[in-house]
Amino acid sequence: MKILLTEAEVRDGVRRMAEDIGRFYGDKPLTIVGVLTGSVVLLADIIRLLDMPLRVSVVQAKSYRGATTVRGELLINADLLPDLTGCDVLLVDDIFDTGHTLFELLGKMQGLGPKSIRSAVLLRKRGRQEMTREPDYCAFEIPDEFVVGYGLDYNDHYRNLPYIAALEPHEIAAGKSS
Repeated sequence: MKILLTEAEVRDGVRRMAEDIGRFYGDKPLTIVGVLTGSVVLLADIIRLLDMPLRVSVVQAKSYRGATTVRGELLINADLLPDLTGCDVLLVDDIFDTGHTLFELLGKMQGLGPKSIRSAVLLRKRGRQEMTREPDYCAFEIPDEFVVGYGLDYNDHYRNLPYIAALEPHEIAAGKSS
């Protein structure tokens, strides 16, 4: 695999994004909702960097299952969400690819009555967007490659890598046969 972002680069990018989020919200209470499972590492790092009253929750959304690199139907499980009525909400996801997952989730959560809702992603893939709206915060823009590490996986592997790497085609093929 080819390293796209080192551990130090990821740490610095997440810190910069958290500073932007902190400047925007100031001392206002914030409800942060992480998209399972890919955003867990990012979510943990962001909440440690923010200095305002926080509520933390998660929502499950899946469009990739098993050893596939092709998006399927989006399945959303919002059973773990708290009451969002009247809250400032930040939805945190690992990657902005086509944009469908993020904006379907934002639409579902908007229906739960928050005062405001914004989005933050670790990565944005260049040239893949099918939605006109962009995330409010983004730490990095990357090339259109299948990436793993820092929470992102392939067939439930590589989430624990402290950096972002692109899988080579032979590694993807090997993962499909595992």
